[in-house]
Amino acid sequence: MRAAVIEELSKPLVVHDVPDPVCPPDGAVLRVGANGICRTDWALWAGQFWTGGPTLAPPFVLGHEFAGTVVEVGSAVRDWREGDRVIFPMNPGCGTCPMCRDGHQHVCDNVDALVPGVSYWGAFAEYVMVRHADVNLVRVPDAVGFTAVAALACRYMTAFHGVVDQARVRGGEWVAVYGAGGGMGLSTVEIAAATGANVIAIDLTDEKLAAARALGAVHTVNATDDDPTEAVKTLTHGGAHVSVDAVGIAEACRNSVLSLRTRGRHLQLGHTTGAEKGNVPLPIDVMLVKELEFRSAFGMQAQRFGTMLAMIESGRLDPGRIVSRTVGLSEAGAVLADLATYGPTGVVVIDDFRS
Repeated sequence: MRAAVIEELSKPLVVHDVPDPVCPPDGAVLRVGANGICRTDWALWAGQFWTGGPTLAPPFVLGHEFAGTVVEVGSAVRDWREGDRVIFPMNPGCGTCPMCRDGHQHVCDNVDALVPGVSYWGAFAEYVMVRHADVNLVRVPDAVGFTAVAALACRYMTAFHGVVDQARVRGGEWVAVYGAGGGMGLSTVEIAAATGANVIAIDLTDEKLAAARALGAVHTVNATDDDPTEAVKTLTHGGAHVSVDAVGIAEACRNSVLSLRTRGRHLQLGHTTGAEKGNVPLPIDVMLVKELEFRSAFGMQAQRFGTMLAMIESGRLDPGRIVSRTVGLSEAGAVLADLATYGPTGVVVIDDFRS
C-alpha cells in the first residue's frame, strides 16, 4: 500500500509503498476513505507533544482521524463485516478495564497501546489496522460522505462531548471560543450554535473569524486588535457562561478563564505542546472566588456517537462545513508543516491516497 512515512522527525514525509497491515483477531483492517490532518499529528512529527506524551520512533505513519470501509475482520469480531462503512474514534478502549466497564472507553486505562497513528502506524495510508473492533467501530450512515465525517474521529467528536456532556451548554447561554478558526474551534462553534447558544469566536485572523461566523458565531473578536477578555465581558454584560480553549496555549487558556462570569464553566479542548511543558499558569484566586468550573474533554466513547450522527443526518450539524480543503497523500507533509503556526482554517482532509 501507499503511505506517507516519517523517515526522520521534523523532516518532509516520504510517500512510498509499505507492507499492508495485518489484521489481529479482535480487530479489523479498513480501506481509508478520508483522514483529517490534525495539530496532534504536527506535534508528534515535530517532537513537540505534551510532556509525558508519546514520542515516535521513525519510520512511522501518522493518522488518527479517519473513516473508511472494512476490508477484513479478525476471527473474534462479531459485529462487523467486509464492506461496512465506519469511523474509528481516535482514543479507543480495550473494553475490559475499569474505565471501559463504566462506559468511558475514551479514557481507557490501556489507551496508550491502542491509538492508530500514535501507538502504531496510522491512516496516512491506503489501509489501517484497528484493535477491539466490536468495542470501538461506529457505523457511518450511507448518506454521509467520508470526507465530511473524517474529523468526527477526533476534533468534532471531542467538541461534541465537551460542549454537550462536559460543559452542559444550554440554549441562550453565552459561549466564548478561543482559537475558533481551527478544526477544533470551528467544530465547537457549530456544535454550540446548534444547541442554541450565543457564540463569540476569538482568533487572530479575519479569515478564520469569517469562517466561524459562517458556522453560527454571533460575534467575533480579533485578538490582535482587542483585549479579548474585555470584549467578551462587554458583549455578554459580565462574562460568558462557558468559555473554551480550543488551542492549548497558555494565553488562550488563561484568557478563557478570565472571560467567565461568576459560576461559569471553562472547557479545555486543546492540548499543550512542548512550549508549555504540560503546565499552564491560571488565575486560581479568581477561579476560587467566582466558583468557576474547569472541565475538559478527550474524545468521545463510541456509544455516544448516535446522538451526534442523528443531528448530522437531520441537518442540524454538518461537519463537512469545517473541511476547508482536501489534498492527496503527497501534499500531507506540507499541510503538516503549516500547522506549526496554526496555519490552516478548519480541517484539511486527505481523500486521495494514490497521488
